[in-house]
Amino acid sequence: MIGLILHGRLFRLVSPNCFLSKDVIELVGVVEESYPNTTFKVRILSPQAKDHVILCTLAGRMRVHRVRILPGDRVKVEMTPYDLEKGRICYRYRSDQQIDLETGEQIWNQAAAEGEQ
Repeated sequence: MIGLILHGRLFRLVSPNCFLSKDVIELVGVVEESYPNTTFKVRILSPQAKDHVILCTLAGRMRVHRVRILPGDRVKVEMTPYDLEKGRICYRYRSDQQIDLETGEQIWNQAAAEGEQ
């Protein structure tokens, strides 16, 4: 059965199986080259696909917020399991940000955290 949900002025059609699984592979990589139309060549740093080179485009949210990507930047890449040669850049890490290559999460420094308290 398909239902109609009203959120303010937004109407949505909702089906019972609306819970879609997110079939993406998230990896950490470094931008090697910049091409026209927000396309980049990214070398993967994560151990799952170490030194694999893929062609990535910039995600829509990053385009809207005009996030600038330069060669040498560390980025989080989403890949679909159906095409392992293409991906989407969904996050750019800061240059001073420590990250875990396995999960892509930020590593918090315990000494800095204790000094702030």
